[in-house]
Amino acid sequence: MVSQARSYLRRHLWDVTPRDHWQSDTAFRRRRIVAVATIIVGAALLGVSLRIEQGSGWFYAATLGLALVWTLGAFASGPLHLGRVGTEEHSARPVVQPVLVGLGLAGVFVVGALVVREIPVLADQVRNVTGYADEGSLLLLLLITMLNGIAEELFFRGALYAAIRRHMVAVTAVAYAITTAATGNVMLTFAALLLGAVVGLERRASGGILAPILTHLAWSVTMLCVLPLVV
Repeated sequence: MVSQARSYLRRHLWDVTPRDHWQSDTAFRRRRIVAVATIIVGAALLGVSLRIEQGSGWFYAATLGLALVWTLGAFASGPLHLGRVGTEEHSARPVVQPVLVGLGLAGVFVVGALVVREIPVLADQVRNVTGYADEGSLLLLLLITMLNGIAEELFFRGALYAAIRRHMVAVTAVAYAITTAATGNVMLTFAALLLGAVVGLERRASGGILAPILTHLAWSVTMLCVLPLVV
C-alpha cells in the first residue's frame, strides 16, 4: 500500500512527462515583461480586496477583477498547455489524480487548523479570511473562489512558470506567496507557499496547467466549506 502511494505520488508530482514546449528568445522576453506587469497589478488588487469590509459588494467586484487580471496576463504572455502524465507512448490528461491530491492537501490543512485555533494570534488571521464566508453569499463566494483558483493557476503555473528557465517550482511558489503577502495575512501567505509548491511540482511533472488547476480547485473549495467549521 505504501509503495503504491509512493509510486502514485512520484508519477504525478516528480516524474516528468516528455514534451516539447520550445519558445523563441523574443517570446520568452515577452512572457517575462507581461508576467512582471501582471504580478504588480495583481498583488495591488489582491491587497485591496482583502481589506474591504466583509459582506461588502465591493469585495466581489475586486476579486472578480483580480481573476480577470490573472487571466488576461496569462493569455497575453503566450501559449498555455494543459499537460499530460505518463510515458511518451502512453500518456493522458491528468484529471482524477490532481483532485485527490487537492483533497489530501486540504486534509493536511484542516488538521493544521486544529492546532492553529489554539494560538489566538494565528487563529485571528484565519478567521479574517473565513469571515467572508460568514458575512456574504456562500454560493457567490464559492464561484469567485473557483474563478480565482483557475485564474491564479493560469498565470502562476502557466505564464510565470514558462517565463523562468531555472528553479521554476520554487520561484513560482515564492512569487505566489509574496503576492499573497500583499493581503497582510501571514496564514494566507503560508498556505500559498505550500499550495504553490505542490501545484508547481504537478506543473513540472505534467508540463501543463490542468493538474494545478484541478488541485487548486479541490483544495480551495474544501477549505472554504470546511475551515469555518474548524477554526
